[in-house]
Amino acid sequence: MAGTLLCEQQCRLHNIPTLVDVKTMGQVLSSFGVKIKKNGSTWEFDSRHLVTTKAPYELVSQLRASFFVIGPILARLGQAQIPLPGGCAIGSRPVDLHVRGLQAMGAHVTIEHGLVNATVKGRLKGAKVFLDYPSVGATETIMMAATLAEGETIIENAAKEPEIVDLANFCNSMGAKITGAGTDCIVIQGVRKLHSAEHTIIPDRIEAGTFLVAGAITQSEIVVTNLNPEHLGAVMAKLKEIGCLVQQEDKHTLRTIPGTLRGTDIETLPYPGFPTDMQAQFMALLTISEGNSVVTETVFENRLRHVAELKRMGANIKVKGNSALISGVPRLSGAPVMATDLRASAALVLAGLAAEGTTIVQGLQHLDRGYENLELKFQQLGAQIRRVPL
Repeated sequence: MAGTLLCEQQCRLHNIPTLVDVKTMGQVLSSFGVKIKKNGSTWEFDSRHLVTTKAPYELVSQLRASFFVIGPILARLGQAQIPLPGGCAIGSRPVDLHVRGLQAMGAHVTIEHGLVNATVKGRLKGAKVFLDYPSVGATETIMMAATLAEGETIIENAAKEPEIVDLANFCNSMGAKITGAGTDCIVIQGVRKLHSAEHTIIPDRIEAGTFLVAGAITQSEIVVTNLNPEHLGAVMAKLKEIGCLVQQEDKHTLRTIPGTLRGTDIETLPYPGFPTDMQAQFMALLTISEGNSVVTETVFENRLRHVAELKRMGANIKVKGNSALISGVPRLSGAPVMATDLRASAALVLAGLAAEGTTIVQGLQHLDRGYENLELKFQQLGAQIRRVPL
């Protein structure tokens, strides 16, 4: 959605989910003057007449991804004023890699009073940018800005996530010249303008992974379709280690085959390593897997806050630094729990599906940021789950 700002014509995106974050991002784009038409999961974006270079704090503070507009706005208009972002409280997630990349391309960037001000005289200039860490957000910001820069930009130690490849494919469909997306070296040849395009967004690998874990934790055969199995390699490998086989039915469909659950060790890493966004869901699964497990979080420092809530349900977990030591218990018991962030909320729902008795999960505003109609999909699988007003 941020990438549509690069185009001086109209763009159409398919497969957009109904999520709180998507709605917020739409409001951010509208605040710049983008005209959006919605038809179910297909949205049309008309970015021809941008009216401001400033993003509203009340929207950016709700959604970290809204900071991604800084690259396209700066590249299009020569200046951008974006508040420091908000989102889930799972760690510091600084924007310094974004800023350094834009500075390497000739932008003057200052951060004052919670605002990032970026300006450039004329066009951004192609540059060689080395990322200290393969940050998804920084890779996307620099890549988008570079599409309209003068000359060649090389991003080294770039993030390799499938979402990077998808964004590059979208930009290329608008006339950008990006090669190497999905590797650690992305090369962008800048062009003067981008044209209209139509693009179908890839399936959400984290939502798909969450349903695969649901099959494992409830000892159920679940068929998950409209996904890309290539994006789920680490998830499928760990499920197999734990004792749940994932069988590929066709190129878009996976089936969980239940088995005896046993503990394993997990360390979160940038793609193609084990995704941090699946850590909480797997921890819920390991609480009822026989033996001991160690889950180590290396990406975000505050991403073990769901441990306290899982312990309320009878889990045996000890936290030491950025690792959780888990001893499997025969079963969890239902309890009232509070979601602390997006993926923690999904993990608590999964734990509740496997627990004896009733579990009440509060804090669904986190869940609605990343899952569309989760309770309805689980109801269709036979789960006794419903949303109740507070």
